[in-house]
Amino acid sequence: MTALPPLFTPFSLRGVTFPNRIVLAPMCQYQAEEGTPNDWHIAHHGRYATSGLGGAIAESTGVTADGRISPGCTGIYRDDQVAAWAKVTALYKRQGIPIFLQLGHAGPKASTKRPWDGAGPLDAQSSEPPWQTLAPSPIPARDGWPVPKAIEAEDIPALVDAFAAGARRALAAGFDGVEIHGAHGYLLHSFMSPWSNRRSDAYGGDLAGRMRLPIEVARAIRGSVPAGTPVLYRASCVDSEGGALSLEDTVALAAELKKVGVDLMDCSGGGLPSGQRLAAQKPAPGFQVPYADRIRQQTDLPTMAVGAITEPEQANAIVAEGRADLVAMAREFLRNPNWPYRAAGELGIEDPASILPQLYAFYLRISS
Repeated sequence: MTALPPLFTPFSLRGVTFPNRIVLAPMCQYQAEEGTPNDWHIAHHGRYATSGLGGAIAESTGVTADGRISPGCTGIYRDDQVAAWAKVTALYKRQGIPIFLQLGHAGPKASTKRPWDGAGPLDAQSSEPPWQTLAPSPIPARDGWPVPKAIEAEDIPALVDAFAAGARRALAAGFDGVEIHGAHGYLLHSFMSPWSNRRSDAYGGDLAGRMRLPIEVARAIRGSVPAGTPVLYRASCVDSEGGALSLEDTVALAAELKKVGVDLMDCSGGGLPSGQRLAAQKPAPGFQVPYADRIRQQTDLPTMAVGAITEPEQANAIVAEGRADLVAMAREFLRNPNWPYRAAGELGIEDPASILPQLYAFYLRISS
C-alpha cells in the first residue's frame, strides 16, 4: 500500500483528530441577524463539510455584542445563539470533521460597515447605529476613525469572563474546540502591539505587560473547557509595515500560551497599523509560512500555516518539511470548494474519492 502524502495524514490535538491537515480558515460572512447565524451560514458551511477537508474554523464571533466587527457579524454572547450554531456544527459532525469557533473581540476595529459598504466606521448616517469601540489606548484604528475608549483595568475581568463564557457556549453548540482571535488589529492584537498599546499599567509597557491580557484570556478559556478540548490561538505574528510587534515577541507569547494550555498557534500577520487590506495585495506564495516554522521550531508548539497557500504540492511540502502541522486556506476554498479532492488526485492518492462522503465517492468512482 502506498504511503499517504503528509498532507493527508491524521493529526491529533488532545481528544480531537483531524482526518487530514487541510483546514478551512475562518471567513467572516457579515450575514448574521443580531449576532445569530442563519440559513446563509448553513449553506456556506455545507459546501465545505462535504469537501473532504480535515477541519474547519468558523468565522470570528463576538464574545460581546460590542465586540463584533460589524452589525452583520456573528456572536456567541447569548444562550439563544447556541441552537443556531448547532445547525452548523451538525454538518461537520455527520462527516467526522472537527469544527472550531473563533472567539473574538474587534476592539478598535469594531462598529464598522460591511466590506461591500466600504468597511468604514458606522456613523449617524448609517442604516445601523454605531457603538462605542474599545482599545488598550485611545488610538484610532485608522486616521479619521473614531477614537476608541481605553479599557479601564477594573473592566478587564468581565471581558476575560466573556471569552470564557463564549467558549462554554461554543461547546454547547457542538464545536470541538475554540480558537482565540489575537490577530489583525482586533482587541488582543492591539494589546500585544506597542503601536496601539501605550498603557502604563500592568496591561501595557514591556512585553510581559502587553501579553498579559491574551494570556489571561487563554488561561480562562482553558479552565472553562474539558481537558480533551483543544484551544487554538490565532496571532498576527508581526505588525504591518510601520508597526512595532516583532516575530520575537510572538515567539515569546507562544511559549507563554503553551504554558497555560494553548495547543496550537495559527500564524497570520498584519492588521496594525491599518493600511491597505491584505485582500487587495498580491503577497508571495506562502509568505507567512516562516512565522509558523519559527514558532514551531523555537517553542515546540504545533502551528498552522495560512496565507497564499493555493497549490497541493506547496501545502504538502509545508507539512512534509515540518514547517507547520496544519495548513489553512480561505479564498482558495471560495474559488474551489473541492480543493481537497483535487489535492488528493494531484498528490497521488490511489482513490482520491475516498476522502469524500460515500454518496459523492460512489458516483465519482463509477464515472471514472
